[in-house]
Amino acid sequence: MITPHRLSHRPAEARDLLIIATFMQSAEELFYSYPKASWPLTPAQVADAIDKRCGSTVVLLNDEVVGFANYYQWQEGLYCALGNVMVAPNARGKGIARHLIMIMEEQARTQLRAKRMRLSCFNGNTAGLLLYSQLGYKPYAIVERETPDGMRAALIQMDKAL
Repeated sequence: MITPHRLSHRPAEARDLLIIATFMQSAEELFYSYPKASWPLTPAQVADAIDKRCGSTVVLLNDEVVGFANYYQWQEGLYCALGNVMVAPNARGKGIARHLIMIMEEQARTQLRAKRMRLSCFNGNTAGLLLYSQLGYKPYAIVERETPDGMRAALIQMDKAL
């Protein structure tokens, strides 16, 4: 685990697009973090997500971008919905996602006065489900979705009081 004092964060910028686009190593990973995108993830798709969403944030380790997330829905004073959670392959398993989610929770609470954070996680994303559960997120609905290869998937909707 990387200690939080070695990490920093800032709003995502145009110079980050190419780096973020390399985070997803397979079509399956991309589907889990950005279901509307097509494989392979491109800087243009990342730019589109930033343009259409709110609060796009990167986490840096030694000034290198290693994490990215944003809110795909938000209603000021009520809730934010966390999306596009991505971590660089060489930084996985080191606490980056946990740190990123905590940053996003704090920003939702302070900047958008959100009372709750929502997120959705596909049933096949075991690492995500375990992390979100450890961070206090509770399931409240399951919605059927279709994977890019036409298979059924369960999208587990979760939330947490901030």
